[in-house]
Amino acid sequence: MNEPEEPAITPEETALVNNIPRDILFSLLDNPHESYVIVDAGGIIRFMSKSYENMSSFSQKDAVGRHISQVLPHSRVHKVLETGKADVGTPMILDGDHRIVSRIPFTRKGRVIGAVGKILFWHTEQLNELNTLINRLKGRIEQYKEELRQVYDSRYGFDHIIGQTQAIRNAKAMARKAAATDSPILITGESGTGKELFAHAIHRESPRKGRPFVRVNCSSIPGELFESELFGYEPGAFTGADKKGKIGKFELAQFGTIFLDEIGDLPLNLQIKLMRVLQEKEIEKVGGHPQKIDFRIITATNRNLEDLMRKGEFRLDLYYRMNVINIKLPPLRELREDIPTLGLHLLTQLKKEIPKNIHSISTAAMNALMSHDWPGNTRELRNVIERALIVCNRDQIELEDLPPAVQKAGNTVQPASGPSGTLKEILNEAEKHAIVEMLKNSGNNRTDAACRLGIHRTGLYQKMKKHRLI
Repeated sequence: MNEPEEPAITPEETALVNNIPRDILFSLLDNPHESYVIVDAGGIIRFMSKSYENMSSFSQKDAVGRHISQVLPHSRVHKVLETGKADVGTPMILDGDHRIVSRIPFTRKGRVIGAVGKILFWHTEQLNELNTLINRLKGRIEQYKEELRQVYDSRYGFDHIIGQTQAIRNAKAMARKAAATDSPILITGESGTGKELFAHAIHRESPRKGRPFVRVNCSSIPGELFESELFGYEPGAFTGADKKGKIGKFELAQFGTIFLDEIGDLPLNLQIKLMRVLQEKEIEKVGGHPQKIDFRIITATNRNLEDLMRKGEFRLDLYYRMNVINIKLPPLRELREDIPTLGLHLLTQLKKEIPKNIHSISTAAMNALMSHDWPGNTRELRNVIERALIVCNRDQIELEDLPPAVQKAGNTVQPASGPSGTLKEILNEAEKHAIVEMLKNSGNNRTDAACRLGIHRTGLYQKMKKHRLI
């Protein structure tokens, strides 16, 4: 049988090779940083670097014309000729030294016409430098992964939700049940009622804990950027796009939870796309193709979605898709019994940022806090406590340390629907609740509970005796 004809070299290819000076070409093949052995389709050596003489009983000159298995018995270049598949970057130990070996076939018009075996990092020092660089880069990657985890991680649990009124207990009970499922959750409530706090807690107690928790405020992203923010885009997808492309929020939430806050502000055109994402569990980057994403979605709003649907501003199908489990958070004016506990808790937390020797809130000031209607809810209460902590010059917050609007509320009559009994009885009961709550949150550690309440351990002990808790 006749051997197949070698593919002809074109005049253009000949001219291209002839443009390379012979001394440069030889220096390339026999440079001190890489070692080459080149064989034809039959495994016959056509060139061997002089450095290979250290691993063979043949000289560079005598090796040419012999089969590679005869000159270099341990070589696997002839295997590459058989398979036609490259073997790149294989680590090996040759003569007791670490090497990086690559074996690459040469093809022309679909035929294997030869192969090259190449050894990199002939000197161990070079390999050590590469290992050092790789380890350094691995360390940076782990550092960036940890920073990313801290950015996209849930920061609060159910123990951070303060309150013992029945409404709060009902909301927490529903949230705990919802956490055990993978169903979509809609959290509704006025601004400042703790919707994001609940979303964090649900994620932290769900099977997806330890995975990303990605928060998106639908009202803070310009409409023209929203699609690329949610779903990302491919490199060069549009004029001005980052050449590296962009990872969207849904992709960042892979295997975790995405929390879409202020969902009522989502434009109608994006509501349609979000509906498809929830149905198909896949996203499509701008300029890209659909890809499957595994996520759990929690949404929240302070708007009345039913009213928005009647006005044609919110899609009915999207509403029912994301409202599988609804958690309604009550406003603070309906939780007046929890205000003393919550107020003392916020005071303890804020003292970590504003260190002052203030341990309590006076009866008059607490009366005002419990009488105010709190249109800004818990967020407003926190701001009021922070302001009082800054302006107070005594060891407890007084009525005059509060903003005028809250002081005015202290002079009004408590609504009939509020807690019954005298102010002293109300405050005593609130104090008892605060102590019980803090002891529970601190695992019954009295020193820790006293610290959180902003009082001395001896003072806590006396109050526990007073309320017959010991």
